[in-house]
Amino acid sequence: MPVVCFLGLASEPADRPLLAALKQGLVERGHVVGQTIALEARHAAGDLHLAAGFIDEMVQRPVDVFVAPGPAAARTIHRATNIPIVALGLPPVADDQRLFASLAKPGGSVTGFSYFGEALSAKRIEVLRELLPRSVVLGILHNVADPVFRAWGEQTETAARKQGFETVRLGLGTNTPGEVAEHLQALRSRGGDAVIVITDFLTVSLKDQILRTAAALRIAVISEWPTFVEAGALMFYGADIPELFRQAAGYVDRIIRGERAGDLPIQLATKFRMSINLKTARALDISVPLSLLVSTDEVLE
Repeated sequence: MPVVCFLGLASEPADRPLLAALKQGLVERGHVVGQTIALEARHAAGDLHLAAGFIDEMVQRPVDVFVAPGPAAARTIHRATNIPIVALGLPPVADDQRLFASLAKPGGSVTGFSYFGEALSAKRIEVLRELLPRSVVLGILHNVADPVFRAWGEQTETAARKQGFETVRLGLGTNTPGEVAEHLQALRSRGGDAVIVITDFLTVSLKDQILRTAAALRIAVISEWPTFVEAGALMFYGADIPELFRQAAGYVDRIIRGERAGDLPIQLATKFRMSINLKTARALDISVPLSLLVSTDEVLE
């Protein structure tokens, strides 16, 4: 029975909807988890040493395919083994980490999906401008240790400045709640009333702290991850991540049937969603334009 390992660097609760979507995709392709395919899940909760131990465990088993919910997980696995990897959140072009040669012909052991892009960043800030037309200072909270998310932070900053925002980069180097509080307090002291949270395992692991601190400081949180809005962020706009994990099951299926990961092109996300939390909007005295509500996929009361 082929063995698939989902290796998340975030917490188990954060990974749960992604794992559920992956299971759904496997079932749709005729698999019965536990009978025709074994699915192991490991969650490192931000601890890279723990993740390395999980990888060693799975390599020894061994597994047939790893599923990595982000580029940091993909790099960690890639450094340890040549076992095929289906990864989400890959950069839109080949980078110096050498995970793949190109989107069309990845080569090597990594394939998957990318959901970054200039148009996506610009659209998110355009919606933010509709929600907060008088906002001037915008924070950008992201992982500075990861090259993909450092670059995405820079791209988001460029898009924000084009739309008239003064930006404050808030770089996270650790998963300590104190660092989050310091950054958001610094943003507020500069007159900032909104922050875009660039999603990776670090910011997802700190979700509750980010939202609690932002609410106390009356800072609107704009997220790339839908669970943030469910937990109290003002808005989410981005790729339909669970849908991508459902699609990723197709690549897992093709690999365990004998295809090479390096022959499967890395796909770009084509389906995007927007959610707005009206309860949070009311708490922040934000009036959501009707035109925006009409185009929103999900409105949380």
